[in-house]
Amino acid sequence: MPIEPLRLKKLDPLADLSDEDVMERCAAGSEAGFRTLVQRYRSRIMNLVCRFINDRDRAEEIAQEVFLRVFRNRERYRKSGKFSTWIFTIAVNLTKNEIRSRVRHRGTYSLDAMEEETGGQGLPFPDWKPLPDQDLNAREIQHKVAEALRKIPPRYREAVVLRDVEGLSYEEVGEILRIPGGTVRSRINRARLMLKDRLKPHLNLEEDV
Repeated sequence: MPIEPLRLKKLDPLADLSDEDVMERCAAGSEAGFRTLVQRYRSRIMNLVCRFINDRDRAEEIAQEVFLRVFRNRERYRKSGKFSTWIFTIAVNLTKNEIRSRVRHRGTYSLDAMEEETGGQGLPFPDWKPLPDQDLNAREIQHKVAEALRKIPPRYREAVVLRDVEGLSYEEVGEILRIPGGTVRSRINRARLMLKDRLKPHLNLEEDV
């Protein structure tokens, strides 16, 4: 009679803990805690950076730098604040620094140069979650949404990406971008209207949506 496989405990013993509790353990020196945070946020940070620079290799380097800074500054983290807000703030700041560096390297601060650096060529803002091969319509929608995002100004794009793509609260978005709540809502609403206007011909959006 075959022996039943042993029931191993969870691969991640910290799986049931909140991000804040895991970060607290990491700050106390837990390597397992740091690995857990990397597993939870690696894809999200990578996707966030890729939505602003069309360079996957560089995005991977920036994502690694984000986690390096989390580790280096682990003792400065205060549990009273949400970990997601803290790590996304680091990611957004590093990404902005990268964009500024690219524009300075080109010797210009023009809007066209900034848009070129943040928009990229080809299919921008890739979503690394694979879609079924047969779902061509979903792929086309994904492409149109990415294309529309690329064409709206960066200040509106970053707000709507943090809110509607990453699912952060308005308060978290405001904290990350360092803008007041009214400005957050204004930028997100403006971004949604711009996206709706650009997507309407492709997605058959109703006027009252």
